[in-house]
Amino acid sequence: MAVTDLVVRMVGPSPQVASTTVVLLHGFGAGGDDLVSLARAVGAPKEVCFLFPAAPILLEGDPDGARAWWMIDFDRLMSATPADRTNEIPDGLAAARALIGGLVDQLVADGARRIVLGGFSQGAMLSLDVALHRATPLAGLALMSGTRINGVAWKAGMERVGGVPIFMSHGQRDPLLPFAASRALRDDLAAAGADVDWVEFPGGHEIPPPVLAGLSRIIKRVATGA
Repeated sequence: MAVTDLVVRMVGPSPQVASTTVVLLHGFGAGGDDLVSLARAVGAPKEVCFLFPAAPILLEGDPDGARAWWMIDFDRLMSATPADRTNEIPDGLAAARALIGGLVDQLVADGARRIVLGGFSQGAMLSLDVALHRATPLAGLALMSGTRINGVAWKAGMERVGGVPIFMSHGQRDPLLPFAASRALRDDLAAAGADVDWVEFPGGHEIPPPVLAGLSRIIKRVATGA
């Protein structure tokens, strides 16, 4: 899949004229347009561009076009106890990283200025994986209800987010991805020098109003240079 084929929806001005480009990646089992409503919900400045890529893997048997950045063991995901995935390197992660990293590189080559990369769940994990492998830092990260994976490589790349503003959120009762692992990841990023805005909420695997407010904060911060 060519990087230009990834984006299924754009909201706002083109990346070439926008002050900031926000790329939001959906989670496992969602469609490429799953997060489009966030573009208006966060009340971003009008000069911000939002891009919504679709993952390359189409899940079989789903009439709604559900997709994945890499395949997961669904039965394990739905188990009673959320698993710590810190040392897992999912099959397909490198390919997904290459796709999104290529998209970011293309945006930069085409003249996009400040780029915020983020997503929900699997999209959050992929966003951070891309950031921790890039030679040049992104303008910001928005990591909603993700978790730690690819532990050795992430530890080695932590210095690459020094000084980067990062918004993170996680539900205290998340039944799919452990809250404690996300909080530990927050601490790792902060120790590496990232400027972390952390929101925890008394809910599950979701995007409630406090998370929308946090997403709004980082977008406005990057867009205004504050």
